[in-house]
Amino acid sequence: MAIQQQLIQWAGAVTLVAAANSSATAWAEDAHSYARLDEVSTPHLELNLTVDFAEQQLEGTATYDLLRRSDATAIHLDTRDLTIQKTELWQDGVWQETPFALGEPHQTLGQELTVTIGEDADKLRIHYETAPTASGLQWLTPAQTAGKEHPFMFSQSQPIHARSWIPIQDTPALRLTYNAQVYTPAGLLAVMSADNSLSDDRDGNYSFTMPQPIPPYLIAIAVGDLEIKSISDNVAVFAESYIIDDAAWEWADTPAMITATEKMYGPYRWDRYDLLVLPPSFPFGGMENPRLSFITPTVVSGDRSLINLIAHELAHSWSGNLVTNASWRDLWLNEGFTSYVENRIMEALFGERRAQMELALGYQDLLADMERLPAADTVLNIDLGTRHPDDVFSNVPYVKGQLFLVYLEHKFGREVFDAFLRQYFADFAFQSISTAQFKHYLAKNLLAKHPNVVSMDKVNEWIHEPGLPADAPKPESDAFAQVERQMQRWLKGGQLQTAEWTTHEWLHFINNLPLDISSTNMKRLDNDYHLTASSNAEIAHAWLKLAITKKYEPARDRLRNYLLNIGRNKLVSPLYRELAKTPENLKWAREVYEQAKSGYHPLTQTVNEALLYPEH
Repeated sequence: MAIQQQLIQWAGAVTLVAAANSSATAWAEDAHSYARLDEVSTPHLELNLTVDFAEQQLEGTATYDLLRRSDATAIHLDTRDLTIQKTELWQDGVWQETPFALGEPHQTLGQELTVTIGEDADKLRIHYETAPTASGLQWLTPAQTAGKEHPFMFSQSQPIHARSWIPIQDTPALRLTYNAQVYTPAGLLAVMSADNSLSDDRDGNYSFTMPQPIPPYLIAIAVGDLEIKSISDNVAVFAESYIIDDAAWEWADTPAMITATEKMYGPYRWDRYDLLVLPPSFPFGGMENPRLSFITPTVVSGDRSLINLIAHELAHSWSGNLVTNASWRDLWLNEGFTSYVENRIMEALFGERRAQMELALGYQDLLADMERLPAADTVLNIDLGTRHPDDVFSNVPYVKGQLFLVYLEHKFGREVFDAFLRQYFADFAFQSISTAQFKHYLAKNLLAKHPNVVSMDKVNEWIHEPGLPADAPKPESDAFAQVERQMQRWLKGGQLQTAEWTTHEWLHFINNLPLDISSTNMKRLDNDYHLTASSNAEIAHAWLKLAITKKYEPARDRLRNYLLNIGRNKLVSPLYRELAKTPENLKWAREVYEQAKSGYHPLTQTVNEALLYPEH
């Protein structure tokens, strides 16, 4: 069977299987895309792109196979700040220009691109270029990189930023395969969420293939002065030279993680699993781009204590990449399942004690988020309307979703629940599903097979009601109880016994210090344990946040340096939020931000400008 025919039949099969599990089609729920997949969809993409660092833009073509599901004579795609030069159809053996129109710009959705495709064309080619301000790309000058000699560019497409660098049907309900030809300045290495070569040939001409169908937000690209170091036959690290050896050592347990997850939840279906260390400006801890997870350097801690982030991105190879949320209302289907699988990976490799500490820390973070979020934003199947999907990336879809699965595990037993999850990943492999489809599957394949254990009313309470149910798990850790006992002794003048403490114990200790802790005790703690100077980004973050609250001035210079050199939003936005609470600190924070923002990703800029300049 010809490859394109296979792809079209594969895409059609996905639609039929998804629809068979619910009367509603997955794509009908996505309010964040102009795509009309029930009319025409695009199961395969061919990209041809030139990377222009001088102009900070990508220029080239996106060519789509067209899968018609109706007699529509136009296709609707998503764009944001793209210059569309022309559109063409493959007809009668040649490319022929065809009309297109761009809609009015929408603050959240960008612009609708409507292209006339006639009645029988089966390929569409779009010539375009990106803007330097593309929300899904960051361009770094040589001075903003570690090596200081070469520029760096990387993408961040999730949730709806792919449309800022590709004209595309930018909905996770779509699944497509892609090939790409990428041209870069000589001496730089290009990588994508595809089959990356381990060759260090840097001739500026790179070819990529992604044979498994993925949602558009998982299309990813990076270009920089990268080196490659293998960890195993199917795992390697790509990074700048300053950090590659440290990262490879830090993440040496990755192959064992793959083996452990396969044992629990079925085969790894993506061939290789490589890791790309991005510059510190990367706005997230990690991004689960298939075959090549993008990772922040802030988790290279020197003691492997933050490897749970690698477990999380790997877990997405089953929950999120393999089985995907059909719309951003359903984000919990990606992140709640992934957080659950992550914790199971950590338990399998490092024991129940460590996994329970991480679960308890997540629970504490969730409770803190729920205190500040409006009730409607603590619902798993959140009603977004046309708010930007970035707004739902709190601990709610991650940790509340995880706790729901922990609840089900406790009710049905681990053996039963593991078998259910393994079958779930198999039955929905390479599909995008909605919350309604998941509920239908859960009722049929778990609740009905084990009656009178969990009711659908309870499932609906977890998914559709704000907050946590009264009988939700409340994770605790014996290790943290010991930390708290030590804390009480220390507050009375005693000494801490920290020789065996991991990052998790330190985070629990700092995060649970009384807010009325004296300046004397702050200074004593810092003098004894050098927390202001900690090289662990997570511990430093917790300490600096407390230092802001307590007006601990000896930490102020480190706070400035931290905000200037780290762009991971999870680490910087809570600090800006805390600083914004007093006029004096707000003034200082704005001065620091104006120095830092050129090195921040557009997503980090947007979040923190809302905190520092709410009047805008």
